[in-house]
Formats: sequence, C-alpha cells, structure tokens
Amino acid sequence: FSGSNQAREGRFEIADGGTIFFDDVDTLSLSVQAKLLRAIQEGEVQRLGSNELRQVDVRIVAATNRRLEDEVSAGRFREDLFYRLSVVPIRVPSLAERRDDIPALIDHFTGKIADSSGLNARSFSSEAIAVLQSMDWPGNVRQLKNLVERILILSPHDARRPVSVDELPQERSGISGGGNPSASADLVGLSLRDAREQFEREY
Repeated sequence: FSGSNQAREGRFEIADGGTIFFDDVDTLSLSVQAKLLRAIQEGEVQRLGSNELRQVDVRIVAATNRRLEDEVSAGRFREDLFYRLSVVPIRVPSLAERRDDIPALIDHFTGKIADSSGLNARSFSSEAIAVLQSMDWPGNVRQLKNLVERILILSPHDARRPVSVDELPQERSGISGGGNPSASADLVGLSLRDAREQFEREY
C-alpha cells in the first residue's frame, strides 16, 4: 500500500495463539464486520497490500453496551457475525441494577484518582452516597468514575472532610427536584476576581 516500506503484523497475527478483545464491537463498520467474520470463520487474515492468506488461531472476546439484537434488526450489525460472537454471552448488570456496589466503587476510584493526580483522597458522606445510589447512571461505571474525578478536582482538597451532598453536581440523572443552589447565588458577596474564579471552576 502507498508509503509502505516494511511488513507489519496485524492485530490478529500478534494475538495468534491467544485472545483479542474488541471493545464497543457494535461501532465497527459493516465492511470491517465482514473481515472480522472471515477471520473468525476461516481462521484466515490478509495483510493490507498482500495477497497472501495467513492462518491464525485466536479467541475472540467482544464487548458492547448496546443490544446487538436491536443493531441487527436496524441493519447496523451483521446477523451472521452476531451469532458467531454470541457463543458464550455474558451479561454484566448495569450500575443501576447493582447500586450496592456504588460505595465500594467510589472508594476504589477515589484512591486511584488521588494516586494518579496527586490529589487528596476524600471519603463520601453517607448522605452523598445515598444520593448517588438513587441515580439512574445511564453512563454506568464510567459515568461514576468521571463524577468522582470531577468532585475531587473541583472541591476543596481537605481529606479530613467527607464529600457532602452540596458538593454533588446539579445534573443528577434520575433524581427529581433537589439539587444545589444556583451558581449565581453562591457568587453573592464575593469580589469580582473570586466570583470569576469560582464561576470558572464550577463551569
């Protein structure tokens, strides 16, 4: 192919004799899905720009956060590939279905984020955890991790004080009413410089 000056192993060749993981497999284009199906069915791959077929023995693990049956019905995912991939399906319950895991996940993410960013790890008050357990979490564990990271970055870094309900973001999925006071109310009485800094931090 244009600009090629050396042979390169593809992902399947590198994974030969092992496992290859496809995250968000539903996002593959139909043309790539056809190539993936051939690799699974025939155990053959073809390097870009080559006419030579190479045999590979690879175990496929694929993940998606969508119902592939719906994607097949909509014509966005090949039905034959769906059946090839769903030999041993494993369904991981959504975060909303395992709310009891939220306190342990918060502890895990708090420690991990604090270690990687140099921030102080903070505990969450029981009231804040109760609010988080009542949320819908459409973004699942990634959404929880992002929320914990945002709180640690934007809140005062006093490890002795647990995160309170007031420090939770206003946009709480699945909770009607409630929320924090408006940002403008929080700026009353501050100097222009302090108000601007607080607004930018909140924004």
